[in-house]
Amino acid sequence: QSILYAGLAALVTGFLYQAIPWLTPPAGRRLQVFGFVALVVGGIAAWRAFYAWFFHQPAFQHRVLVVGDGAASRSLVSELHAAASAERANPFRGTGYRVVGFVANGSDPLDDTSVGAPMLSPEQDFVHMARRLGVDEIIVTDEYGLSPSLREAIMDCRELGLPVTPLSAAYERLTARLPVEYASQDLSIVGGAAESPAARLYLAGKRVIDILIALAGIAVVAILSPWVVLGNVLTSPGPLFYRQHRVGQGGRPFVLVKFRTMIPQAEGEVGAKWAADDDQRVTPMGRWLRRMRLDEFPQFINVLRGEMSVVGPRPERPQFVGELCRTLPLYRARHAVPPGITGWAQVRYDYGNSVEDARTKLEYDLYYIKHAGFYLDLLVFLQTIPVMLQSKGL
Repeated sequence: QSILYAGLAALVTGFLYQAIPWLTPPAGRRLQVFGFVALVVGGIAAWRAFYAWFFHQPAFQHRVLVVGDGAASRSLVSELHAAASAERANPFRGTGYRVVGFVANGSDPLDDTSVGAPMLSPEQDFVHMARRLGVDEIIVTDEYGLSPSLREAIMDCRELGLPVTPLSAAYERLTARLPVEYASQDLSIVGGAAESPAARLYLAGKRVIDILIALAGIAVVAILSPWVVLGNVLTSPGPLFYRQHRVGQGGRPFVLVKFRTMIPQAEGEVGAKWAADDDQRVTPMGRWLRRMRLDEFPQFINVLRGEMSVVGPRPERPQFVGELCRTLPLYRARHAVPPGITGWAQVRYDYGNSVEDARTKLEYDLYYIKHAGFYLDLLVFLQTIPVMLQSKGL
């Protein structure tokens, strides 16, 4: 599929190149024109195929030995297996990680069938075992609960230059999320950046960028509004905008503004509830607005007021915040930064409509809070564009 996309991109580029004669040399014979396009498409497709084959070879695989107990190891291995499945389906999406073995450390041992890799005894010569398996990295799932002998064996490996990584760091690197169950034990990984001149410069610069983008966004709202009004008149008469209470930075509530996408008084009888893929309350015009994420544009008004940012965790409704804080104690960490129109969780995960979805999105939000900066904000902003163009919204 990736090769197909690359070929299509090369095809479009080739034809555009030939279609703009004032920017290119005068087109020669017809054979030269089509020969140029064929050469571009063939060359790009061949390179992508070679790339996929070459870097998928065993020599480029990162061989991992996991040390730890059942629950933590299962959590990690499920992510590694998911990455391996993605890599088999599309070599460009994999991580290259391969689990070559597990070393148990407690009373809840794993077995070979549950983890898909051999279970190894901690009583073996650890250094010799790591060398025999060609281990590139040791991932420790319970760094505080290691037995003295196992800790000493791991230190021997580290002394010889073999990387030793805590589970939280490995999980973060593989998934671009922070694991909730481990973050709750080590609050330092969700503490955010320390106050510094660089951090203050980032916050000031982000606010200036927010204002500039908000002004452009409000102009787009002014252009879209007449068409949305017309669509509502034809399909579901009612107000143009929908106002809803959300929880912002510091846990302070504010009124969020959106284009109305549901029938008037949609929650009058049932109250607040999670949105569903086939929600009957969504109007025909609203469904199109949601798919393109255009219903979010009026939130630039909130950005201009300083209640939101362009990039940040999505603000949730007070009714759901109370429930989620009881289920996920770290959920309140999202309120450490201003909420955003788009965010790391929005571009990395589908639309959520359950507590389990909220848990996964929280892990992405915690990752954003820890690594917030101009680069990550730009990455989120750029990845939001294909999400809108591909109609991945609900």
